[in-house]
Amino acid sequence: MSFRKSFANARAFAFVCFLALSGFLGTSGPASALTAAATVRDGNAIQLGDVTYRLDGVDAPELDQVCIDDHADPWTCGIEARDQLAKLIGKRSVRCDDVGPEKSFGKRHRAICTAEGDKTSLNEQLVKLGYAIAREPVKANVKSAAADAKSTSAGIWKGCFVAPQEFRTGKKDGALLGAACRADRDKEIRAVLFPEDLTMPPSCGIKGKLAVRARVTGNIGIYHLRGCPSYPATTKPDRWFCSEDDAQAAGFRKAYNCRRPK
Repeated sequence: MSFRKSFANARAFAFVCFLALSGFLGTSGPASALTAAATVRDGNAIQLGDVTYRLDGVDAPELDQVCIDDHADPWTCGIEARDQLAKLIGKRSVRCDDVGPEKSFGKRHRAICTAEGDKTSLNEQLVKLGYAIAREPVKANVKSAAADAKSTSAGIWKGCFVAPQEFRTGKKDGALLGAACRADRDKEIRAVLFPEDLTMPPSCGIKGKLAVRARVTGNIGIYHLRGCPSYPATTKPDRWFCSEDDAQAAGFRKAYNCRRPK
């Protein structure tokens, strides 16, 4: 083989490698992007087909979380956050760009999601409306939106609430956030934000109970299904979940007596 031919072959091979590394070969879009009709699971979780994404950089109140509004009344801010996200999407398809695994939420991945026709991501829009706070790690452009929502007392910022992460883990002594928080009513406010009898959200009948013994399996609590022996005995759940996937993503494991319900 001549030197000229060998050089040409080597140059062609190098060019092919460059195209492959640059993403020019194969599909025209990123392999980690998915576009489909969307189902809103909660304020920061969107399901496309059989894949559930958590909005990157976003932490919205849980469906069973209670906040206090600007009139000092309790309100179901988690359900409102979910409804606001659904309203932003409407009947449009959604594109979610996967930005990596979400270690705190089971097998779910973080994503930057955008509704068809929008230039601004749903991540940023929801935070700017004040129905979610910024949460690390962040690849989505939400920090400026978070600052605006806080300064204008938008959404949940107009009242008083605890960070969703602290609600999930039952941290009742965490920081109170929002324009309506009052230091002289600290005890009364926390009693509202962490009620003894947490109201079950519609169609979310799985009971969750924080439990030290669950830490043996790397969890923070145990969930109980209808039809299992432990379900009626769990009279004051710390959490309510709409699906086993949601419970597991929140760090709860199934009660052992639910393995083979009667």
